[in-house]
Amino acid sequence: MNALDGIRILDLSRVLAGPWCTQTLADLGADVVKVERPSGPGHSGGDDTRGWGPPFLRGRDGSDTAEAAYYLGANRNKRSITCDISKPEGQALIREMARHAHVFVENYKVGDMARYGLDYATLCAINPSLVYCSITGFGQTGPYKDRAGYDFAIQAMGGLMSVTGERDDLPGGGPQKVGVAVADLFTGLYATVAIQAALRHAERTGEGQHIDMALLDTQVAMLANLGANYLVRGKEDGKVPGRAGNAHANIVPYQVFEVAPDAAGEAQHIILAVGNDSQFAKFCEVAGHAELARDERFARNQNRVRNRAQLVPMLEAILMKRSKADWLLALEAAKVPCGPINNLAEVFADEHVVSRDMVHRWSHPLAEAVDLVASPMKLSVTPVRADLPPPLLGQHTGEVLADWLGVSETRCAELRDRGAI
Repeated sequence: MNALDGIRILDLSRVLAGPWCTQTLADLGADVVKVERPSGPGHSGGDDTRGWGPPFLRGRDGSDTAEAAYYLGANRNKRSITCDISKPEGQALIREMARHAHVFVENYKVGDMARYGLDYATLCAINPSLVYCSITGFGQTGPYKDRAGYDFAIQAMGGLMSVTGERDDLPGGGPQKVGVAVADLFTGLYATVAIQAALRHAERTGEGQHIDMALLDTQVAMLANLGANYLVRGKEDGKVPGRAGNAHANIVPYQVFEVAPDAAGEAQHIILAVGNDSQFAKFCEVAGHAELARDERFARNQNRVRNRAQLVPMLEAILMKRSKADWLLALEAAKVPCGPINNLAEVFADEHVVSRDMVHRWSHPLAEAVDLVASPMKLSVTPVRADLPPPLLGQHTGEVLADWLGVSETRCAELRDRGAI
């Protein structure tokens, strides 16, 4: 049994924010039907991310398949159908499926769904309890609503790049995006939460609703403590948060420190994440400098933040005296938050990551097996699903149309002849 058993979701989203949302819902047990463009002259069809490689999945014969790793990472536990919504027959098919769906997810430009007769007003008239989620760059209203939205641009416009990267006065300073598309990913997760809330309302009242999710809204919300810093005092004081490298705006010491080089002379680093005064005192004891925790300039976090420029160079000199392994062993024993800076090979080899089953091996129609990052959700009674590998383009068209609508093989053949599926 899964938490969302029986929930049917029509997923007309592509790339990342929408598919990330529906993948999470699929993990929780929903029947997510991914609706993709059929292949045709001059285009391969399907979600754009199917071709966003290399790397591509290696097939049984050792050669690359057409399934990009990017696509595989955002589409597990779904079924795929192909349907051309530019054709009247395709539009009619989606409207009929919407009659039997609980959730409809799309990330087309504002107004596109209305052109196809697949907008919220139209589908709500067909199915009043439908939860309809639109994901766009800038939302359904406002002066930017007609703009296309891309994660990179949203990270820039939404302030994230102004607070990410090394300080401008240091080598390598300047705007920097995050290494993964966090605006897309956070929007997908916020959309997941909103959809489940709307489903709860629909179950109680029979009333569906339109969810308007925007990447820029999400990015602004993600500014978290830095956004609060500006609104609470920065706006009044004329102080705008900026880039601080690996340091924290409100906590010291909370950053990367270089430690003694390894046996080959290579530079080594750890992160130190001291979150309160007690942890700082413990760090000072481990470091052999208990006097720092008694110094009025550094005893309390607010003073450490104010005197960052004096404290951090002292700590840099202290941390360079011992090896990474020595520091991590001693600090972990003292329960001082710290950690190594792992590359992805080290992440997936980490004994704790392995013990938490964060990699799942899937059988796949084109390969003996494919390893993918697993869902982090661990529910004791309704565990997440792991039964459907990311689908091939249109792999389940006939199966889904039969399941949802009772469409016969003969009817499917007619729709294929017309290019609708």
